Amino acid sequence: MGMNNTPASDRIHIGFFGRRNAGKSSVLNAVTGQDLAVVSDVKGTTTDPVYKAMELLPLGPVMMIDTPGIDDEGQLGSLRVRKSYQVLNKTDVAVLVMDACHGPAPEDYTLLKKIGEKQIPCVAVCNKADLDGAAGGRPEGIPESVPVLSVSAHTGQGITALKECLAQLGKTQESSRKIVGDLLSPSDMAVLVVPIDKAAPKGRLILPQQQTIRDILEADAVSVVVRENGLRDTLASLGKKPRMVITDSQVFAKVSADTPEDILLTSFSIL
Repeated sequence: MGMNNTPASDRIHIGFFGRRNAGKSSVLNAVTGQDLAVVSDVKGTTTDPVYKAMELLPLGPVMMIDTPGIDDEGQLGSLRVRKSYQVLNKTDVAVLVMDACHGPAPEDYTLLKKIGEKQIPCVAVCNKADLDGAAGGRPEGIPESVPVLSVSAHTGQGITALKECLAQLGKTQESSRKIVGDLLSPSDMAVLVVPIDKAAPKGRLILPQQQTIRDILEADAVSVVVRENGLRDTLASLGKKPRMVITDSQVFAKVSADTPEDILLTSFSIL
């Protein structure tokens, strides 16, 4: 599967957050080397989250997300701030962009606290480091677990270091991602109901099924794979009750009817 065809769900989502005019869009454009986000001196130019799928070396396929300012004002502004916080639910790596001439504001600390609660890897970026009055060093109050970089989206200062930091945080996050392994204990059994998909190449399972089986094995659990017409007999013949049944969405109704209520049931698409 090519980089451009990688599904959004399989991409590392990198969200850029910060106050209005801190330079979120400019830093995002500098990192990607493209004009993905609209840049303006007018506060509040970004009014809705902007998603762009691309390849970011050396990390690979990513989803870059530009967000509205977290200090927006008024009734519409509060809605935009809420949208920015909602993006955290889709974010694998967070970039907090601050103005190096002004330093962190209460909104930045509030966002950092929420990022920490969600255990999202984060890097704090002090943008506009090329300007007179830009403060150097680590801003007070930034958690030690959060790396801090001085950059200039205008001159390119520190952008390479930021890309390397994103790659490191992204790979760490990617290696910790679980499909179903966090729901299983060693020796647990998961029954996978896999209809023969005519769209899949002959002799192969589709990617979500492959990934789920691999994740089960990495959890030291046991996977049993059956077709939808064999689930009832398989459950009756197993020596112990499986922890869960995972099915393809197209046969969910039939599988649900054949699965006892005391066994967890979900689908590959939900996972």
